[in-house]
Amino acid sequence: METGNISEYLKFFAAMLAIVNPVGAIPIFINLTVDQEETLRNKNGFMASMAMGMILIVVLFSGETILRFFGISVGSFRVGGGILILLMAISMLHAKMSQVRQTREEERDSAERENVAVVPLATPLLAGPGAISTVILYAQRYASITHYLWLLGVIILLVCLTALSFRLAPAIARLLGKTGINVVTRLMGLIMAAVGVEFIANGLKQLFPVLGG
Repeated sequence: METGNISEYLKFFAAMLAIVNPVGAIPIFINLTVDQEETLRNKNGFMASMAMGMILIVVLFSGETILRFFGISVGSFRVGGGILILLMAISMLHAKMSQVRQTREEERDSAERENVAVVPLATPLLAGPGAISTVILYAQRYASITHYLWLLGVIILLVCLTALSFRLAPAIARLLGKTGINVVTRLMGLIMAAVGVEFIANGLKQLFPVLGG
């Protein structure tokens, strides 16, 4: 069974890390949990990370079925997903939260919630449309069990890093400050932009084979 080389999975990890951007989510996490004790805040951070992982794992193993159900070709989904990721990247390059991930109405609604772990932290903030699209597109590359296990391992690693970021959120926020977090967000946005362009280019080649030369 065909599977990718290690560089492909490193690229997948870099793409997912840029899209989820746990460091960039720290200010939002702190704002949503500002009135909570440390124990409850840590619990919400852990639950949000686990819920994000569960969502991405479900998508990993059901993405092909979803595309087949709606009659969507992989090439079309690549172009659509690439455009979506590119739009998010443009917002991140301006150190702003993309409206694709969370609208102002959702932000106001989440401020009134006591349990913010699943909504809005896990979704749409962490496991949003961009992350879901990326998982589906990478899952489509090979059909081997080894390939899926590699992707699963990357998702689990991402969950661990996100949980650690939230646990250390106050310290990271003090260390980096607003400017430092904005710099990280812009760097992640640059990586996301490259990922989005690659998805669009590969999707167009699938839809129009003549472009592949």
